[in-house]
Amino acid sequence: MKKIVLVAGVIFSLIIIGILLIRTNSKNTNITKKKTKVGLIMNSVKDDGTWGQSHFEGIKNCEEELNLEVIYAEEVPKNEECVKIMEELIKEGCEIIICNSYDYGQYELEVAEKYPDVYFFHASGVKESKNLATYFGRMYQVRYLTGIVAGLQSESGEIGYVAAFDIPEVNRGINAFTLGVREVNPKAVVHVCWSGTWIDYDITSDATNKLLEKHPAIDVLTVHSDSLATMDIAEEKGIWSIGYDYDNSDTYTNTYLTAAVWNWEAFYREHIKRCLQGKFQGKHYWDGIESDIVRISKFTPNVKKGISEKVVVAKNKLENGEFDVFYGPIYDNEGNLRVSEGESMTDEAMLNDFNWFVEGVQIDE
Repeated sequence: MKKIVLVAGVIFSLIIIGILLIRTNSKNTNITKKKTKVGLIMNSVKDDGTWGQSHFEGIKNCEEELNLEVIYAEEVPKNEECVKIMEELIKEGCEIIICNSYDYGQYELEVAEKYPDVYFFHASGVKESKNLATYFGRMYQVRYLTGIVAGLQSESGEIGYVAAFDIPEVNRGINAFTLGVREVNPKAVVHVCWSGTWIDYDITSDATNKLLEKHPAIDVLTVHSDSLATMDIAEEKGIWSIGYDYDNSDTYTNTYLTAAVWNWEAFYREHIKRCLQGKFQGKHYWDGIESDIVRISKFTPNVKKGISEKVVVAKNKLENGEFDVFYGPIYDNEGNLRVSEGESMTDEAMLNDFNWFVEGVQIDE
């Protein structure tokens, strides 16, 4: 008799759990029943082929699935004007605001404080609040992989890197890329020049040409800016190129190898769902390659045979946590030991302390 009562009790408990799960799933499914307006503040245009387009397509690709209406503003000034534009979007019914540039930070914080019932996201931001989350991706992991491509593709062992600014984010990418290069081509050199701009085409073009004039043996070029000038020059001069932000392989068919690209769709889908479920958290997110927020784009036919297999091995190690880029020993380009064997850099150090460059980097002043 006791056994019968026990079995009945277990069955009853399972039924209750099943009902609760059904209700929970139903609730999560119904979150998309109502259309949600999302406002996107952009520092460039939606079809720039770089940073702006990666964000625009990322959120637009979530529109149908999550029943969103995306309202976007292009080339928004990074001053008090952006406050007015954010407020206009909120008045139009936007319940979520996304800003895609670091320079909007102080203004987005101001608006977030004024509108506590609206969710805010700030790409590459550094200050969070109760209703404002910041986010970025561990692009350095993909930079390392593209470095492997460059190191194996190069015949001269001289590689060019056109970078926007001497800041930790950019330096982290330069160092990761160079570690990838030197992993497969230990004597290779990465020549770096500063353009001093994220988006100005003419300035980036001048910086690229000066780099090539100074180092004519460069046979692979890559970039950390949101201008396509370097890719245009590489195509014109017949130099292998590795892109950034967005896959432009269809444009540069003769010289393009691959790119370190953003897949913002993966982030936006997950975190807008959380907003709709009332599970938003005002914190900083720095997701890695395993989250699919950062990717190495498909290889073009220009990539030498055998490179793909080596990159896949390294990518798998990054994805399963067996390896990360800044594991010691790592020496800087002045011969100093920066990361000891058996140690790795902390997130804090990677985010803020890269005022030095690894062995193999040569900076053009």
